[in-house]
Amino acid sequence: MAKPKSTVTEYRSYYLPIHFPVLLLSGDYWKISDIPSGRLHFHNCLEIGICHSHSGYIEIFGEQILFQAGDVTVIPKNVPHTTYSMPGTESHWSYIYLDPKELFRNMLPATWKNYDLTGYSPNNFSPILHREEFPQVHYLAESVIRELEGQKPSFHISAKGLLLSLYIEFYRILNLEKNGGGAAEQEKEIPPKAENDTENFLVIAPALNYIEENYMQQFTIEYLADLCHWSPTHFRRVFHDIMGTSPLDFVNSTRISKACDLLRSTEESVLDISETVGFHSVSSFNRYFLKIMQISPREYRKQILKSDKRSENQSILEYAGWLYPEK
Repeated sequence: MAKPKSTVTEYRSYYLPIHFPVLLLSGDYWKISDIPSGRLHFHNCLEIGICHSHSGYIEIFGEQILFQAGDVTVIPKNVPHTTYSMPGTESHWSYIYLDPKELFRNMLPATWKNYDLTGYSPNNFSPILHREEFPQVHYLAESVIRELEGQKPSFHISAKGLLLSLYIEFYRILNLEKNGGGAAEQEKEIPPKAENDTENFLVIAPALNYIEENYMQQFTIEYLADLCHWSPTHFRRVFHDIMGTSPLDFVNSTRISKACDLLRSTEESVLDISETVGFHSVSSFNRYFLKIMQISPREYRKQILKSDKRSENQSILEYAGWLYPEK
């Protein structure tokens, strides 16, 4: 019996400018083949796709989900998936990549914890939104594309406003479906003193800033709590309520993100990189890297090296994301 082929999952990293963390891939060039690539991939940012013609399937969460012309897709970062068209066709797409947390910084309520729309499954949020069911989503997505393509005066401001409206639509859909009801049911779940959560967010800002600037150092959760003038127990609870993760996991996720940059841009050993970003041991680094990235540090770097050796016509470039359609 032939040995089954192992699944290759690729990481596609996109550079998003700090002042406007948005990237548009559009035009006649962006057509998806009808041949399944056999590879899943995931991104370092939120992907919004708009299908302009034909139909096909998105493979995600082990399922095949049908898409058709007019559909809008939303794929959070770090969610493995792949797309292919119906036999004999090439579906035409536009893609928007963005970092919602940076793009909408200080614009959304602190009670909104899940900026990247992560942690969902097909049971509570479909990655495909049909135009007939969600016309506002399709209208906003198309409007964003027109602004980004046209680049008229102040297009950044206009596109940011449209993306904010589009993002809010996604957030509403996710939370309504997750809560299993309409607006009335959702309102019951809103904390009666949301302003306190905003104050809490401002209070944990010293910890967030410290982590960003000192992730490579060794420090305790107690120290972070002290920066915020809270007890460790209260700090852990509020941090998790606001950020959607524990302080320790947030610190380690920050370190892994920095490690990815070093693995891509330097020839330092995995051991040296693990120490540079603040891990006590390479085994601990490997464990967290695999947990977050779904691939080992060495395999991650190997994929990058393979990318450098591919020809110009190769469809995947890990250094700069997906810059060519799959054929």
